[in-house]
Amino acid sequence: MLPFEVALIFGWMVTMSDDIAATARRPVMAACLAIACLASSGLFFFVGCQSVPMTERKRLLVMSEERENEMGLSAYQEVLKAEPVSKNEEYVEIVRRVGQRIAAVANRPDFKWEFNVIESETQNAFCLPGGKVAVYTGLLPVCQDEAGLAVVMSHEVAHAIARHGGERMTYQTAQNLGKSAMGMVLQKQEEQQKQIVLTAYGAASQYGVILPYSRKHELEADHIGIMLMAKAGYDPSSAPGFWERFSSAKQGEAPMEFLSTHPSDARRASALRELLPEAMQNYEAAAQKYGMGEAIPQ
Repeated sequence: MLPFEVALIFGWMVTMSDDIAATARRPVMAACLAIACLASSGLFFFVGCQSVPMTERKRLLVMSEERENEMGLSAYQEVLKAEPVSKNEEYVEIVRRVGQRIAAVANRPDFKWEFNVIESETQNAFCLPGGKVAVYTGLLPVCQDEAGLAVVMSHEVAHAIARHGGERMTYQTAQNLGKSAMGMVLQKQEEQQKQIVLTAYGAASQYGVILPYSRKHELEADHIGIMLMAKAGYDPSSAPGFWERFSSAKQGEAPMEFLSTHPSDARRASALRELLPEAMQNYEAAAQKYGMGEAIPQ
């Protein structure tokens, strides 16, 4: 299913989201018109009501996960072609080690996990559908150690396993359709698919303006992420401190893509501290504990 086809039934879903209720009418109208057009061409769509892992939040998705993962792989390959992959073996080793430990407890054996480090001062990280993860070297000094890196990577993995980007892709394509109805459905489909998945999952800014996650998605990724890092054996008490540390680091002159429109740092840290008792239970039950892990070479 094409991402632009996905948008066509989003008119029914759009009114259910607290983030987009104010703009519901235009996508609904465009979707209805487009459905009428495509119905005659024999195209069919899938709508599913699913629960987000761990939080059990109910939401609708209109793209198959298989298709989303295919798009994730294609987009990831494009990023690795366009961005310089780091040759720092210490960085690569620590990112892959932490990533594999998180992947082992993510309960997604169907994901074909990959972990790479991109050489860039950008303070960013992302996980595309199917478990395609990248961490930028500019973010590593803020992490300080494996636990700090686990905070970042588990947060990004949480976005992928919760399929937050799939929700955003649905809304984004519906908005595009509302502006141009059927005109763009058949134009440059392959390139548009790559850009949609990259922006939806917070990947490299050269592909366009990064579409920020909603506060709801960010806090949900924090929730899932802190549980994942604890299950992976990293001390979850490091999570609130990382976000506070990151808040201080982002006061510099360089614009920040990562977490650019996220919940306030105070709210985020407070919410994570409320989750610590549950996270510590997961940490205590972990098969192997790494605590803060090794320091990241500076």
